[in-house]
Amino acid sequence: MKKLKLYLDTSVVGYLDESSSPREMAETLALWAKIKQGDYDVVISQVTLDEIYDNKNIEKVNTLADFLAEISFDILSINEEILRIADLVKTTGLLVSDKHQNDRLHIGCAVVCGADILVSLNFKHLVNIKTVKGVRGIAVIEGYAGIEIMPPAMLIEGGDV
Repeated sequence: MKKLKLYLDTSVVGYLDESSSPREMAETLALWAKIKQGDYDVVISQVTLDEIYDNKNIEKVNTLADFLAEISFDILSINEEILRIADLVKTTGLLVSDKHQNDRLHIGCAVVCGADILVSLNFKHLVNIKTVKGVRGIAVIEGYAGIEIMPPAMLIEGGDV
C-alpha cells in the first residue's frame, strides 16, 4: 500500500514541545512516533523552517530542530506555482488578510507537492470547514489531487493517545 504524503505546517512541529497544551502535544508526539517509524512520507516547506527558526526562544528552536533531525522529510522551496495557488486562496475569499500569507503558502505548498494531507493544529485558519472545503475546491479546479486538512489526532489510530 502506498504511504500517505503529509505536509506539516509549523503548528505541528511547534506542538511537539508545547506543555501548555498537553493533549495536543501528546497527539502530535504520537503522530511523530508514526512518522519516525516510516509510516508516512513527509514534506516540510521553507516557510515552516523559517517560522521555526525565526522564534526568539532559542531553547525552543533547538528543541524543535532536534525533533526535525529525528525524521526524514523533503524540503519544499517556494516557487511560482505555490505563489499562484496561495494567491487563489486569497482571491477566492479564504484567508484574505495579509497576516495570513504564511497560511496561504502552507496551503499552496501542500497542494503543489501533492500531499494527501496538510497536517495542522491551526484550527482558526486552516483546520475548519470553510478552509477545508475551499482548498479542496481550488485543488480540484486547478487539476491537483484532492487534499485533506486535519489535525494529528485524526491520523492516530483510534484518535486517542
